[in-house]
Amino acid sequence: MSPRKIIIDTDPGQDDAVAILLALASPEEIDVLGISCVAGNVPLALTCKNALIICELAGRPDVPVYAGSEQPISRRLVTAEHVHGETGLNGPVLPDPKMPLQDGHAVDFIIDTLRREPPNTVTLCALGPLTNVAKALQKAPEIADRIQELVLMGGAYFEVGNITPTAEFNIYVDPQAAEIVFKSGIPIVVFPLDVTHKALVTKPRNDAFRALATPVGNAVAEMTDFFERFDKSKYDSEGAPLHDPCVTAYIIASDIFSGRHVNVEIETGSELTMGMTVADWWDVTDRPANALFIGDLDADRFFDLLTARLARL
Repeated sequence: MSPRKIIIDTDPGQDDAVAILLALASPEEIDVLGISCVAGNVPLALTCKNALIICELAGRPDVPVYAGSEQPISRRLVTAEHVHGETGLNGPVLPDPKMPLQDGHAVDFIIDTLRREPPNTVTLCALGPLTNVAKALQKAPEIADRIQELVLMGGAYFEVGNITPTAEFNIYVDPQAAEIVFKSGIPIVVFPLDVTHKALVTKPRNDAFRALATPVGNAVAEMTDFFERFDKSKYDSEGAPLHDPCVTAYIIASDIFSGRHVNVEIETGSELTMGMTVADWWDVTDRPANALFIGDLDADRFFDLLTARLARL
């Protein structure tokens, strides 16, 4: 089987960085057509810089990286330096990138790629706020029918919120964009906090990254060393949840994960619950299912896959 063509839409972020590394380490299953950057964890200039840094760390300066949206569709930007540090990649000391950003806007890159490639052969992997994806759908509505699948990290149901009492960060940053995406009819797979909070980098798992004794292994271990301090303090957890690598791991080995096809609506009317993902997990409404909402994973298999693939870089 030929590798699956993907576009990674991202706002790196340490966990975004690991997700990108996993994709670039898996050419048998994944063909990364390009990376589109969006403001989220940190402002756009830093998310772009971080994406370039990660491509160079992986030895893949050939991967095109595009700058996208600086602001949400209709709200002020909220960022997460309190989690990721002022650079978004705090932890390791990595050199400034030498590879350039591509000319053109990330939204146009998404549209042009979907128009160029055969229908239903490109998957969008969204690791941050959905601003770029929503703007692409607004600008070129016909691309919705050409997308094979949209696999995204965002939302929560049982785990409620991590940036407000009811909202997960990626959805909260641009709930209007998320609403557009979830109403688009695109086949959607959602990785909410409910599953990503089970993908914890415990000390033995982080020791395994460090034991690779490579620049990539050391960088990932140092990222999670920094990243985990927030979650350990907030949740009293064993380590940092690797949210975004779940998305690219799903492309490689979907059977690691399980979930339900349910209806997911995005709250955009109430400031109290703005950005809440209202997932009809128990099928108590007559609203049709519009997403596969992932609820569980085999964490050992996930980390075995991640460690083995990072060892390739």
